[in-house]
Amino acid sequence: MTNDIHIIDTTLRDGQQSLWAMNMRTGWMLPAMERLDRAGYEAMEFFVPVVQIKKMIRDLNEDPFEWLRQGTARAKNTPLRLHAGYRSGLGKVPESVSKLMLQKVIDCGISTARISDPWNDFVMLKEEHDEMRRMGLESVVNIIYSVSPRHTTEYFVQRTRDAAALKPYRLCFKDVGGLLTPSRLRELLPKVLEAAGDIPVEFHNHCNNGLGIFNAQEAVALGVLHVHTAVPPLADGSSQPSVFDVARNLRALGHDLPLDLDPLHEVSDYLTGIARREKLAIGSPRAYDETLYAHQIPGGMISNLEYQLEKVGMGGRLDLIREEAARVRAELGYPIMVTPLSQFVGTQAAINVITGARYKQVTDEIIQYALGLWGREALEHMDANTRDLIVDRPRAREIAAMKIDQLDLAEVRRAAGGDLSDEELILRAYVDDAAVQMVRHLPPVREEPVGRSPLVSLVAGLAAQSAQHDISVQAGEISIRLGKGL
Repeated sequence: MTNDIHIIDTTLRDGQQSLWAMNMRTGWMLPAMERLDRAGYEAMEFFVPVVQIKKMIRDLNEDPFEWLRQGTARAKNTPLRLHAGYRSGLGKVPESVSKLMLQKVIDCGISTARISDPWNDFVMLKEEHDEMRRMGLESVVNIIYSVSPRHTTEYFVQRTRDAAALKPYRLCFKDVGGLLTPSRLRELLPKVLEAAGDIPVEFHNHCNNGLGIFNAQEAVALGVLHVHTAVPPLADGSSQPSVFDVARNLRALGHDLPLDLDPLHEVSDYLTGIARREKLAIGSPRAYDETLYAHQIPGGMISNLEYQLEKVGMGGRLDLIREEAARVRAELGYPIMVTPLSQFVGTQAAINVITGARYKQVTDEIIQYALGLWGREALEHMDANTRDLIVDRPRAREIAAMKIDQLDLAEVRRAAGGDLSDEELILRAYVDDAAVQMVRHLPPVREEPVGRSPLVSLVAGLAAQSAQHDISVQAGEISIRLGKGL
């Protein structure tokens, strides 16, 4: 038995995406990054542009490039990872701009990305994988687990062979929905490892079904040497297993983990304090739930769906939307519930529930899906009656007639007009013109203090804002509001 097990941290990427709907501020992440960097992780997942850029601009009023620059500068010991390729789908962001985004990431010292095709179609992924390697990014290629009548053992073995044929840096067996059981893992994982050949396989799972910690332990017992974990409070729940639980169990079984838990306890205490102050979720183990296997809404999506429903006053309809998502997924041919396909299913399910009429209103993305524009497998497996219902409308005929051109960078710049920097051009493409103007007027990032009492933090916050006429500062349970003339 090989004793050394290496841990990849997901706290500041998938952990917060799964539990905090990507609501983590740069000033909170920077102190956490310094301490995570001291723990001895093999790597840390760090940045997911297609989600994080828009989220930080629209909901947090922050510049995502500040996180990219300052966050990479804080990681002095641990390799950081991108979670992205350059294909965002149907020209929503031109590939030339997405490649420019990748180059910014490379310039900051990141040399590894974890990439996927949502259908596990590695013939389609080959061009992107090879181009990223040419640019200087090695890839960890995901083999995404799912449960449906067509996701058989034979399916995963063949898809693993297809992925291994790309000769990536590594493969990652990814249980995005937290669906694996120990018995299924014992049946499937040895065959996946055999099909991978000499390419190392990482294990990435979510804890949605309450079995995540044991599954991580079982994966190691079956031969996996690289496991993904997160630090509480951004572990468990719909996130990855807790690093503390995984480390304790694996060490008890005689494995060596070259990991120092002391700085991770500091991170855990620090982030738990933020969670309590900001009323953010604290991940906890879940009970096994058989209904998960019907809707399969993944960990990275469920917190965002809950967040958006609460914003529009419909938080009480989540259970109905879960039930409808199961029906929609079956009708669409059992797509794997991973970005962007999970968003298509979940959004359409929400529309069906809110309007009370199934497929009376559909998104452009569902129309595109039914036309086969989001993957060739959709047409092979989709329910024919549902497809006819979706495409038999004027909007579908408009979309079918559209031609999508990929503009080169010079053409994108000409279309944008003005004198935009590379970062501003990326923000305009990923978000809009208003994002460029907003970022130009942002104040410097204010870093969250670590270890201060709420009163000391409050005074520090007042001092930093002393030149303003209207001041509102909160630290813990203490808050001060000063208005003009006071």
